[in-house]
Parts: sequence; structure tokens; C-alpha cells
Amino acid sequence: MQDYIILKISQMQNKETTGCGTRASDYVTIVQQACSKVNGFDKLYADFERYINVGGKSASTLTNYGRQLAHLALHYNQLPTDLDQEQVLDYLHLVKSNGSPSATFFKFTVYGMRAACKMRGLPYTQFSLPSIERPQKLPSVLNDSEIKKLLAVCDLLKHRLIIAVCYDCGLRCAEVRNLKVGDIDMERMQLHVRQGKGGKDRILLIGKLLKRGLQDYISSQRPQVYLFEGNNGEALSQRGTQWAMSQAIKKAGIIKSDVSLHTLRHSFATHMLEHGVSILVIKELLGHAHINTTMIYLHLARPVPLQAVSTLDTLYGQRL
Repeated sequence: MQDYIILKISQMQNKETTGCGTRASDYVTIVQQACSKVNGFDKLYADFERYINVGGKSASTLTNYGRQLAHLALHYNQLPTDLDQEQVLDYLHLVKSNGSPSATFFKFTVYGMRAACKMRGLPYTQFSLPSIERPQKLPSVLNDSEIKKLLAVCDLLKHRLIIAVCYDCGLRCAEVRNLKVGDIDMERMQLHVRQGKGGKDRILLIGKLLKRGLQDYISSQRPQVYLFEGNNGEALSQRGTQWAMSQAIKKAGIIKSDVSLHTLRHSFATHMLEHGVSILVIKELLGHAHINTTMIYLHLARPVPLQAVSTLDTLYGQRL
């Protein structure tokens, strides 16, 4: 059984990844294997799926946690909730020792076990599951000149608008991808983020420059449903959205480390603070559930409270 988990980890390293996990096809395969080979896992997984859905967790949570429970079940040919403390520790040690596709492999194993134990009313302390420490690392932030370069080097209006929307509204990748044409209110200069992280909606400001750019884009490109569509008329894929940003980074000659589309969200929050916007206002604009998540930006700027501003308009000297 030990060879199995080593083999699976090696195979997962060679697979194309999307986000934090492997392809959806690999997820289905590993769960199906556990359902067919481990007695009772099909019932456990069905209960776990219901538990995750009723708890309001996302589909990706089920995917990430369910995959790790399947790996664990196949490793011991036993239900994860029936394991003893030594078995769990040996497995976690094996994962750590042989390396995983990413740090999230270990994290989701622990979180998946915690969720399964909670579902069954078991104290997960009996498995001695370790706490997961968050790395104390400040995010990369782009300066004004770098933001301007990103916007200037984009050949396609669509790509320029993706970057502009993420920066001016502080959106996550999934949020900008899922924007629909009807979510833009030009008259009120507002953008409606629907079902963002945690299933929360929020209303955000659209600055004058962004409004003008969106009007030109919608008029010329005529998107039907999603604001930024792929070739099939559906929402632009995560890969396509990130590719637009990565190409702009290369063309702009930005050499800072760990720069991605999410860096625009960090830059939005930091620049808001530097313009004097309250940390509590920024918390709501970002859609954070807890103020502690927003507090990291206090390490990057020391503002005094003011009203919210348009970061894009401020960048180019515009005023509402």
C-alpha cells in the first residue's frame, strides 16, 4: 500500500494542473476507485457530499477534500474515519517525506479529515491532526508605473479591460470571469459581483475611465451573456484569463516575483489605503469575511480615513 501513495503522488506531479488540484478527470477516477475498492467508501462519500453542500461549501471544497479522503482510503483499504492515530500520522509522514504536487496536497488531507470527523461526530484531536500555519508572507504589489505599463502593452481591448476591472474593483479571477453584461450599471456607475467567495454579493464603484472603456468594449465586441467570453460563448476560462495577465507582465517587463492577476487585487487594496480609505471600507470592497484578512495591507500603507475612490481614475488624474 505504501507504494501506491508514492506512485499516485508521482503521477499527480506529471499531470496538468488547474488551480490547486489536478484535472477533474483525475478527481473522478480516484474517488471512483475508492468507491469500488474500499468497503463503505461510497456511503461515506455520499454523506460527505451532502454534508459539504448543506454546509454551504463550494464544489471545489468537495473536490479537494474528497480527493484526499479517497487517497487515504485506498492507501489503507479502509475508511479514513476508522483509522487510528498511528495510521494517520504514518500517512501524513509519508506524504511529507515523498513530496506532494504542492503544499495544498498535505493541507487538504488534514482539512478533509477534519471535515469527515466533524461530520461523523468524531473529535479530530484523536487523530493528532496538525494545525496548518499560514505563511507570513506579504503579497507583491505593483506601483503606479507598472499598472500603467500593463494597460499600455495589451494588444486586445478585452485583455486591457480584464486588467482594468481587476485593478479598479479589486476582483478575484473567478469574479471577473463570471461577470455578465447585465452586472454592469453604466448609469449608476456600479458593478455587481454575484456569489463571490463565500457565496456573497457586493456592489462596487466603476470610475469614469473604466465606464468609458466598458462602453467601448461592449459596443465593439458585443458580448452576449458573459462580459468576457471565450470562443464558445461561455465565460472566459481561468487559463485564458491568467494568460492575458501573464502576457501583459512579459511585455511590460515587470520582474517582481509572484505577480499574477491576483496581484491587481492586492494593488487595489494597498493603493486604496495609500489614498486614505478606511480599512473597514476596503474590507467590504474586497468581500472579506473577517477584518484580520484585510489587516495584512496595513503592513504596506498607513492611511487616514476617507471615502472610497476609483484607483484607475486616481492613477490617471481623473476625479468624480
